[in-house]
Order: sequence, then C-alpha cells, then structure tokens
Amino acid sequence: MTDKTENQIAAEEAKATAPGVPTEVVELETPLQRGKTLVEEITVRKPMSGGMRGVSLVDIMNLDVAALTKVMPRITTPALTEAELKTMDIVDLVQLGTALNGFLTPKKYKDIEA
Repeated sequence: MTDKTENQIAAEEAKATAPGVPTEVVELETPLQRGKTLVEEITVRKPMSGGMRGVSLVDIMNLDVAALTKVMPRITTPALTEAELKTMDIVDLVQLGTALNGFLTPKKYKDIEA
C-alpha cells in the first residue's frame, strides 16, 4: 500500500464532509490576493481526528502559529497554503484559530450561560 500525500488526505476529508458538518465563515480583515482573485472570506470546517494529526491539541488551543499553519490547509475552503498562513495578517490568523478552537469545545460547555 502506498502512503497518501497531505493533499490526497485533505481531498478525502473534504469529500467526507457531509451536509451538517459544522463550518464557520471568517471574514478577513486583510484579504488575500491569489492571482486576479481576491479572497475575502475563508470557511473553516470542523476537523475529524485525522485532520489534527501531527499537532498538539494544546498548541492549537494556545493558537500556536506552527500548529495552525499545519492544520489550516486541511480544513479551510479555499484551502490556504502554509506560505499564505505565514504571511497572513495576524488578526486574521487569530480569527481562524479561534474558529477552530470553537469546534474543540464540547456542546455542554457552550450552552452554559455566563
């Protein structure tokens, strides 16, 4: 059996994203320029366990830049590249990380009113 590339795994996970899989749209403060296209918003989908491989969940919760740049290309539409994430406005990276962290909180804790 051959090992799958990161892109193949990400494509399979995207196909596995059935209707009803939670997503969050993040509006970028500083849009990304991709050729002639201006990307103004990114959709972050709730990852499956495999989408988090190779990173520490604690690092994700702490918004560690290295961990976020490894995971975000797997769970964003349009898929962000590591290079784009490394040059992205820090406010936008924090917004993406916060969206991801929202998926890591169990529902029973989200329903607690402050």
